[in-house]
Amino acid sequence: MTLLATPLILAGCVSATQAQPAYSNAVSTDSGATYADLVDLADSAELVIRARIMDQITVKPERSPGLAPGHVRLYIEAQTEALLAGPSAQGASFVYLVDLPLTSKGKAPKLKKQSVILFADSVPDRPGELRLVAPDAQLPASPELEARLRPILEELASPDAPVKITGVREVMSIDGNLAGESETQMFLDTANDEPVSLSVVRRPGQPPRWGVSWSEIVDQSAQPPAHDTIAWYRLACSLPRQLPDTAFVQSGTAKRYRAEVDYSLILQDLGECTRKHDWAPKSRQK
Repeated sequence: MTLLATPLILAGCVSATQAQPAYSNAVSTDSGATYADLVDLADSAELVIRARIMDQITVKPERSPGLAPGHVRLYIEAQTEALLAGPSAQGASFVYLVDLPLTSKGKAPKLKKQSVILFADSVPDRPGELRLVAPDAQLPASPELEARLRPILEELASPDAPVKITGVREVMSIDGNLAGESETQMFLDTANDEPVSLSVVRRPGQPPRWGVSWSEIVDQSAQPPAHDTIAWYRLACSLPRQLPDTAFVQSGTAKRYRAEVDYSLILQDLGECTRKHDWAPKSRQK
């Protein structure tokens, strides 16, 4: 999305500790964002801001390339209410573009004086302008939404945040000493080449047990991630639906079949990465 070239003089800076505690009237439309939707946005954004809309201007259709049918592009002037994530100082006033659905009457929604949560990047060499990470990366602000967002932002900002998964590199399944005993190990590709592995252990008379290790150590005591955590998101929303043929390092139909069954067990336990919006970068969408 291309921002309009409009100059802006910053009114100052607002830090999170200076944020206004009160919410303005929230936008009436419920975002319906799932956990994965929120991480898609937060993980892509340099800035996450609660802002109050001060004014809006409808951009003419001929100046709105790529606008979806039934939508309108708005030029927004806003003020920072709270900086939820990003650099410690953010301009108190800024502008941006957002694409929103038309109302039932075919009009642009009226947003003035409403509070919104924005997921955005700063625009190089254009202070006072932001670019949303998606054309509609603006959600109605509410205490409930912030309560859902804050754990996500804290996990993403942690030095120990789980790395991004890009694929499955190697798979092997090893027989144990007893009949029915085995261990399947799966080594994953990551965005920064840090080691991540999955393991499935089977023992006679016990249900199969799997876990993830976010280090070089393949630990049989590793546990599955809790749902609705960044570790869960990295796996549930990034692992392929099937093991790639190139990942198998062993020959033999039986071991390959067992590895595929174990991988299906992991996917089933992780559950679906449910999304209601098209906010995920294309490289991470299934």
